[in-house]
Amino acid sequence: MTGNRDMANDFADLASQLQSGLALDFPPVALTRVAEAPDGIAEVMADVPSACTFWRRAERGVFFADAGAHMACPIGAMVMGFELDEAKSAELMSLVGDMCAINYIDEAEVANIPHFDPPAAGIVYGPLADFPLAPDAVVVWTNPRQAMLLEEALGGTHWHGVGGSILGRPACAALPRAVADGTATLSVGCAGMRTFTEIPDAYSLTAIPGAQLEGLGDALETTLAANSHMLAAYREMKAAV
Repeated sequence: MTGNRDMANDFADLASQLQSGLALDFPPVALTRVAEAPDGIAEVMADVPSACTFWRRAERGVFFADAGAHMACPIGAMVMGFELDEAKSAELMSLVGDMCAINYIDEAEVANIPHFDPPAAGIVYGPLADFPLAPDAVVVWTNPRQAMLLEEALGGTHWHGVGGSILGRPACAALPRAVADGTATLSVGCAGMRTFTEIPDAYSLTAIPGAQLEGLGDALETTLAANSHMLAAYREMKAAV
């Protein structure tokens, strides 16, 4: 996808295909980490409780959020690759310590939590349909059936490899994992994500790296057609019994 105008058109078409083909209840959103605030993109000024809060706000329009805007949740800030000052680092260690104390996570897990690197100045968020930059990742909220179809289109359910990965807490870790691996990551979420995003319990999220966007629309069409054929065949098998 080359050229800003062509890129925007490609993303608008893909967003439309995802929205209509999967019957999504929430529009897919994109995000890109940037080294400086981009010209012509509004900066969000309101305080938010977490990095994942921005995923839902991005459904309403494109904006830039600097590193400081992500600091209310030190775990999310760390995962998104922002440098923490001494006070925030201490807050992060205290929070992680509490999590370990109640057996929410194991201490040995902490060093393995995926995170973006190196640090960025901030992140541009927005609806995939209107996104003006090449996305680092796209977040899609899916129910089980939608996740099934999307994972098939993305190749996450193919049996000629190790297959896709499913993550849990913290939900935001699905984004750097997807980008680092170059393959979509399905996350069942975490308590923080469900609190801050207010996403209904019936939904999980799929984090799609920018590297997998090319050709996804065609792959989704193929997947939908194949599933329609198989659904008809399975219905015939069921009716014959």
